[in-house]
Amino acid sequence: MHEIEPYYRWRDDYIASEDEFSPFYATQYSEFEFDKQVYNYLLHPQWDSFGSNTLYLKVLYTDYDRGYTIIELIGEWNDAINNDIMLMKRELIDLMVDQGITQFILIGENVLNFHSSDDCYYEEWFQEVEDGWIAGINFREHVIDEFKSNNIDYYINFGGELDELNWRGLKPLQVFKKVEEQLIKRLN
Repeated sequence: MHEIEPYYRWRDDYIASEDEFSPFYATQYSEFEFDKQVYNYLLHPQWDSFGSNTLYLKVLYTDYDRGYTIIELIGEWNDAINNDIMLMKRELIDLMVDQGITQFILIGENVLNFHSSDDCYYEEWFQEVEDGWIAGINFREHVIDEFKSNNIDYYINFGGELDELNWRGLKPLQVFKKVEEQLIKRLN
């Protein structure tokens, strides 16, 4: 896992550690010291910690004018033991919502497992974005099944083209438009 870097090709467009509104503003990264791990597996030092010891993330892009963000995740999403959603909600999402972000794209291809607790923080997040949305793209099938079996798919949109979106060859706005298009089709 230490070789899996957060996606870096949008760094000319956005760097969270240089965004004064980002919770990761002024974060310093080491290219040589592995200071994060999921269980016994070291992670690339470019991943950001929000308080969980099994789930890490990278804010790849945020557009305050359009009100969206793209966040890549890695590790095990564990609400049952670590209450990862509470940590993510309080340490990241609340701050972003305060800055006007109402559309969240979560990239989950490196999320290995999901363990549910209750859905209170998902419901709170969903209600706070009102006219916005939360979309999960490229999550693994068994992870989506866990979200669905715990009714969290009511709050986070999965399925269809969202599960197989080839986002790496696109610019952030193109990813946003593709996800938005899928969600608008569902509402109509």
